[in-house]
Amino acid sequence: MVLVVIVAFLAGMGGILDEFQFHQPLVSCTLIGLVTGHLTLGIMLGGSLQFIALGWANIGAAVAPDVALAAVASSIILVQGGQGTHGIGSAIAFAIPLAVAGLFLTMIVRTITVAIIHLMDAAASRGNYHMIDFWQIVSLCLQGLRIAIPAILLLVIPASSVRGLLSSMPAWLSDGMTIGGGMVVAVGYAMVINMMASREVWPFFAIGFVIAAITNLTLIAIGALGLSLALMYLQLDKGGSNGGGSNNNGSSGSSSNTGDPLGAVLDDY
Repeated sequence: MVLVVIVAFLAGMGGILDEFQFHQPLVSCTLIGLVTGHLTLGIMLGGSLQFIALGWANIGAAVAPDVALAAVASSIILVQGGQGTHGIGSAIAFAIPLAVAGLFLTMIVRTITVAIIHLMDAAASRGNYHMIDFWQIVSLCLQGLRIAIPAILLLVIPASSVRGLLSSMPAWLSDGMTIGGGMVVAVGYAMVINMMASREVWPFFAIGFVIAAITNLTLIAIGALGLSLALMYLQLDKGGSNGGGSNNNGSSGSSSNTGDPLGAVLDDY
């Protein structure tokens, strides 16, 4: 329980820092699964939630739905529910309203930090840099407690009560939550496809489906094959752009021969 609270605290800070990515579901769910002895479930839940959160990002003062609270709380519910992989769909369904509730919590914390900012201004007028650092750390710790306190409350609830709640759900509700959770994850997949869709990339997308049918390949083998295809693409794209000093558009230089934005990004790298 202590380790779960520590992970929740780091996730709360990471949700605002956007630096060490502890708030990402693939990280926080995996860590909670690791410390609770349910590593496989944590990875599966984290991977599903990660696709949902692909389009969530903090832009300026605008904060995205709180993926940290969604990941931590749904992981705890999944572990305490004791339903195994069958409970992943329900945990995902719980994660969506939890993400919206997290916005309310961060609003409360940010309101508190307004008073802290005035204290920092007073310290700055006195040239007291140590107090400025101190209040910065206090503000960040408040963001960590924003996730750690709900995690503690969920851990205090007996696991038998959580199991009883999940078991008391009628079949139509639990199955509906599972289906709905799967549909939300499918939206994440669609976002990824939308970002990478181009004439150059679609063939690799089709190749991926073919490779997925080969059950004898390990994840390491599939990763090595994907890396090899990426390197081949980069080499061919470079050759098509610079070979002979011209391309299909009649221009020369390092621009992609099809004007594909993804090709231009890869050329920059």
